[in-house]
Amino acid sequence: MKLIHLRRAVLGGALAAALALSAACTGGDAKKSANGLEKTDLNVAVMPIMEGAAIQIGITKGYFKAEGLNVKLQVVTGGAEALPKLKGGSLDISQGGHVVWLRAADSGVLKPKIVAEASSMTKNLTAILVAKNSAIRSPKDLAGKKIGTNAKGDQISLLVRAALEPYGVQIDEDKDLVLAPFPNQEQLLKTGKVDAVVVPEPFVTQLQQSIGALLLTDFSTGPTKDFPITGYGATEEFVQKNPKTVAAFQRAIVKAQADAADRAVLQEVVPKYTKIPAQVVSVVNLNGFPTSTSATRIQRVVDVMKQFGYLKTEIDVNSMVMQNG
Repeated sequence: MKLIHLRRAVLGGALAAALALSAACTGGDAKKSANGLEKTDLNVAVMPIMEGAAIQIGITKGYFKAEGLNVKLQVVTGGAEALPKLKGGSLDISQGGHVVWLRAADSGVLKPKIVAEASSMTKNLTAILVAKNSAIRSPKDLAGKKIGTNAKGDQISLLVRAALEPYGVQIDEDKDLVLAPFPNQEQLLKTGKVDAVVVPEPFVTQLQQSIGALLLTDFSTGPTKDFPITGYGATEEFVQKNPKTVAAFQRAIVKAQADAADRAVLQEVVPKYTKIPAQVVSVVNLNGFPTSTSATRIQRVVDVMKQFGYLKTEIDVNSMVMQNG
């Protein structure tokens, strides 16, 4: 009898343990199902500039965590570096210039989806500067001059062409542009190897303070006023497979973008993923941080790209841009 009771006790304990384990598993599955996310760990990349601050804000303030997302932040030099990583799956979402996303779609290199806007043009955010003793006093004086910038066929070269066109200045990117990384533009200007440079912040402020460079014009008026600059892109395949995950990312990023308008918040988070110190963040011109994503706004980028021959095919912006906010 004692043996029978002992066996019953052991079996009862085992059954209770099994039921408890089953309940725990069921509870976990139910929680996951209720959360609705197809993927919870996200590899997200930003460029080491202030325009990607919302991702760090979302991590720091727990906005992604509140949506059930564990965001692992990576840093890339730009959208061009991110494209093969998105295609290969080592990145899920990345910040990049809209020109990069649109050219990738145009060439067929990738089928990108713009899931959120990251930044837009503001006064003196990106500007053309000349040396303090330069004879150049108007954008129209740049005809035939050497202009330093970081690349051809990218967002900034497009902005230059769009901004100078109203002054009757047409840029030949092969002949007129002198390429060098942004930190090297100061030396080009000081040594007279270029007549002007085109740089974004914080270099706009740094060149004015360090060598007394003069701001000739910026891109906050005319065809590039409030121009969309960068956005967060993913592959069409990723979006189709993970619609609820993408929606959760969008909800979190809207909150983070709103917080990014606070300079004090930027001073806290920007040094965490860039080499830009807090004291620089405190004085530079800030980009706009859109809290919605609009196909109408992105269409402006398409229109300017078409005007200057940056696109060969028709881009269906409405199907490429995931509007939100």
